[in-house]
Parts: sequence; structure tokens; C-alpha cells
Amino acid sequence: MAKLYFRYGAMGSSKTANAIMVQYNYHERGQKVLMVKPQMENRDGARTVLSRSGLSTECVFMEELPGLPIEEYDCVIVDEAQFLTKDQVAFLVHIVDDLNIPVIAYGLRADFQGNFFEGSMWLMAWADTIEEIKTICWCGKKAICNARVFNGKVVKEGDQILLGGNGQYVSLCRKHWARGELGDFKDLHL
Repeated sequence: MAKLYFRYGAMGSSKTANAIMVQYNYHERGQKVLMVKPQMENRDGARTVLSRSGLSTECVFMEELPGLPIEEYDCVIVDEAQFLTKDQVAFLVHIVDDLNIPVIAYGLRADFQGNFFEGSMWLMAWADTIEEIKTICWCGKKAICNARVFNGKVVKEGDQILLGGNGQYVSLCRKHWARGELGDFKDLHL
């Protein structure tokens, strides 16, 4: 029986690297994988999934998925799944339940204000298996919050979606996120 997996973690927890490695493992066993991301996520190029560690692969857009021959694949992997809509998550459920193809979705659980993204909320509600990919705060505790940084300070106001990476977001534990304390990150001139 296929399952819908949601693997979430804070910024910098190697979600994308993990997704690309899982794709590689399927390919190594002679199986076909469809790598997917939302079209709005274009930081690394239109049809590229790129991890901070340098791993990359080609992908299709989530918006194209309904028109593709999904039944020809052994697995569907979705990167940046927090940006999905409720209807797109429902389509992933259809792939699992009706086509019996496993779907592994990777994304953030919450935004820089501590609120769910739409895609994450519905993945948390409907996924068969939910797994955390861990990373640490500057203090050594588990980081669960994504802090948006502007001019060296943690900000908690603004649009939910502001595409960025190492220069705009830092993973913090809940205590340091709530206090706005960047610790060693303050020296990175974010």
C-alpha cells in the first residue's frame, strides 16, 4: 500500500538534499521517480531542485502534475511542499490512494511567524506518515522555528512568502526565535 509522507524541518535541515538522495536511491534500484516543485519556487532555476550542499536534479512543476502520466512512475517526490494549495495536496492524496504510488513531500512546517503554510497544514492533516528532519539552533538545541532576518534583526511582520535562503532565514530554537536572539548568526551580516 502506498503512503503519503510529509517530511518537514526548519530551514537548513537538509530537506532538499534528502529528497534528491531518495530520488537517487530509487533510480539506483531501477525505479522511475518524478521530482516535483511548485512553479512559484524559482530561486534555483525554473526546472531545477538545488540543495544548499550542491546536489541538484531536474523537476517538473506541481501545476503540471495532473496532465502527466503519473502511473508510469514508482514514486513522486515533492520539494518545497509548504507552498502547495489544499487542492494540490488533495491531488497528492489521489496519487497515493487511487494510483497506489507513494508520494514523499518535503517542506517547512511553519513560516517565520510560526504559522502554518497552507500546504504544510493539509499535509499534517492528511499524510499517512509525518517525519521531522532535524537541525540545530546556534545554542545547540533543536531548531524548530524559521526566523526571517533583515538588517541583522529577527523580523516577525511581512508577507508570509518571501523566497530566500541563507541570507534571509535562520533556524532557531523556539526560545531564541521568541526572543529574537541570533547568537552567532548576528556576525554573518544577514
